[in-house]
Amino acid sequence: MTLRIENHKLVGDQVSHRDTPNRGGVMNPSYLVLHYTAGRSLESSVESLCTRKPQGNASAHIVLGRDGRIVQLAPFNIVTWHAGVSQWAGLVGLNSHSIGIEMDNAGLLKRVGSQYQAWFGKVYPEDEVLLAAHRNGGPVSPWHAYSEVQIERAIELADLLVEHYGLQDVLGHEDIAPGRKTDPGPAFPLGALKSRVLGRENDSPARYRVTANSLNIRKGPDASFEPVAPALKKGTEVFLLEARDRWSLVEVVANVEVEGWVSNAFIAPASAGRSAVAPAAGSVEPASAEAVPAGKARKATVKGGAKKKLHGAKKHHPVADD
Repeated sequence: MTLRIENHKLVGDQVSHRDTPNRGGVMNPSYLVLHYTAGRSLESSVESLCTRKPQGNASAHIVLGRDGRIVQLAPFNIVTWHAGVSQWAGLVGLNSHSIGIEMDNAGLLKRVGSQYQAWFGKVYPEDEVLLAAHRNGGPVSPWHAYSEVQIERAIELADLLVEHYGLQDVLGHEDIAPGRKTDPGPAFPLGALKSRVLGRENDSPARYRVTANSLNIRKGPDASFEPVAPALKKGTEVFLLEARDRWSLVEVVANVEVEGWVSNAFIAPASAGRSAVAPAAGSVEPASAEAVPAGKARKATVKGGAKKKLHGAKKHHPVADD
């Protein structure tokens, strides 16, 4: 199943092409965004993404079937409409900055008696269902499992696209539109794919330094979450575990038992000077301007139940993100 790219079009085994009318202009992609179709089949999803409607038009560059078949709907340097209202690393509207892959998968299911059913009525057997909570929050729920062939094909596609276009990252729709979207969901091994494609399993976490006089470290990515430890003093070094658009999950270098979320506006790379920027490129709003996602992100806590204290700032100093 060797794949290659010629003039922004995919060539290889089990690859076909169909032009979608739902497209924009030329772009230079920086990211790869993965989705599930929440549809009945590869064919029905291709048909939907290639149909011009009075409103609500959508498209993607690739639709990936459960059997490994691939249908390309637009060249990789042309904007498709897969991301919707979205933002990442200072960019607003990821349609103009990303390649979109839709994977044939029913997505979130519901339990009806002893069966698992999709929104369109199809019933799935237990061996095609994964019970899991979404990493952005919510209860344990049934999700349609991806096939092994489909996952391997997704990895092959991602590897080729990242190398060919020099993409910065591989993201889920759930990353760029949290609270609004949940795909590709917990049934897809996005972390493992990123490790294989980007080689991040061998990278040591980046170090950042607190730039505010004192900075709250919280249980979730918003000022509404409770602090997990006393505020971090200016100059405290942290490991960057997960970067989001305005908040980052960090671990305190001097006390690795303390892990939590901090506002990107008040940290900078430890190796850089005062002018360094936070993890999310571009301007960031004050933390007080953040909205709580409908589904709260995975909680961060003082690990192992430890309650070792960090040295907080004196009470008369304002604490960043309040």
